[in-house]
Amino acid sequence: MGFITHLFTLFIYQPLYNGLIEIYNIIPDLGWAIIILTIIIRVLLLPLSKKSIESQKKMQEIQPELKKIQKKYKDDKQEQGKKVMEFYKKNKINPASGCLPLIIQLIILIGLYRVFMAGVAFNGETELLYSFIQNPGEINPIAFGFLDMTARSIPLAIVAAALQFWQTKMMLGKKKEEEAKNPVKKEKGKEPDFSSIMQQQMLYVMPGVTFFIGLTFPAALPLYWIVTTIFMIVQQHVILNKEKKDKPLIKSAK
Repeated sequence: MGFITHLFTLFIYQPLYNGLIEIYNIIPDLGWAIIILTIIIRVLLLPLSKKSIESQKKMQEIQPELKKIQKKYKDDKQEQGKKVMEFYKKNKINPASGCLPLIIQLIILIGLYRVFMAGVAFNGETELLYSFIQNPGEINPIAFGFLDMTARSIPLAIVAAALQFWQTKMMLGKKKEEEAKNPVKKEKGKEPDFSSIMQQQMLYVMPGVTFFIGLTFPAALPLYWIVTTIFMIVQQHVILNKEKKDKPLIKSAK
């Protein structure tokens, strides 16, 4: 565990930490430093996040065909699994393809969170600063001239939760959103639609969790969350609109 922690500090935390300090040296406002560093990292992560969004959307689009397979072979799980794998192969889909990009992004985002918290608590320490990064001596926690980054902010928590809800609605699409709102609405005799139940949790629970976290931590965290979510909303809008124009045909299951 010590070795992994050392690698995380050396390759993730320390570069991001120095990046925040350098931006603050150029623009001595912690709020703007957080916003700029977040945008820089999101731009660098564009290829990974793009792949994750495309993979997630693809998995949503094939759900009707997967349900057909599950219904047809509900009494033969072995054959069901075989047909599902054949369906994936026919459509050139790797259900695990979106996992690695998500894991990498998560590790970096954890590093960003720690860096922003360290920025809020900065007291002039030089241990992790590179030799070519000027030590600012102290960091003023008041951002934009009025917002204390060390204190909790209810308005920022509300905005972060609202944006999280909007982003999830975009990803689900209109049809999936209706299913998420009515997960138990099904024909008589059918099994509960667990995918719709999961979608409902994504649509309502995640914004609630975001709001709770935003209220629990200093304002630096919900500010970072807001910038990240706005960036993701714009990115999703561009990617999903492009997919509508050149959407590949899903080959039906036999």
